[in-house]
Amino acid sequence: DVVVSNCVLNLVPDKKKVFAEIARALHPGGHFSISDIVLKGELPDTLRNAAEMYAGCVSGAIQMEEYLTLARKAGFEDVTVQKQKPILIPDHILLEYMTEEQLKAFAHSGTGIFSITLYAAKPGNMRIHALAPAENAEKEACCEPGSGCC
Repeated sequence: DVVVSNCVLNLVPDKKKVFAEIARALHPGGHFSISDIVLKGELPDTLRNAAEMYAGCVSGAIQMEEYLTLARKAGFEDVTVQKQKPILIPDHILLEYMTEEQLKAFAHSGTGIFSITLYAAKPGNMRIHALAPAENAEKEACCEPGSGCC
């Protein structure tokens, strides 16, 4: 089993319920791969509350550590950030929501917006059942005229 999500969970208000539902839906040994937007540091309220930031999947983002903790608390193991890439919002857009002074402070605050790919697994054995090879697999795979296989 696998659950895949691409830039959706940040738009869901109750992320705890989302991770609980993923855990419920997966068989033991299943995993998820989620790409999402997370934060490191607090965004200024003017930026966080902007409709443009919500549409850009930034406003609904939570702190990266909180995101990882929610996955662990839902019972997942091997919680791993496989990829992490900063998202840079151009200054001309940021200046629509803050003054130049606020922009300078924001730039030096260590606050960041990141796109991550998160992997985690539900504990348990994988439910993968290999097909046993047929006894005369070579013969059965051949179709000769008159053999009646076609």
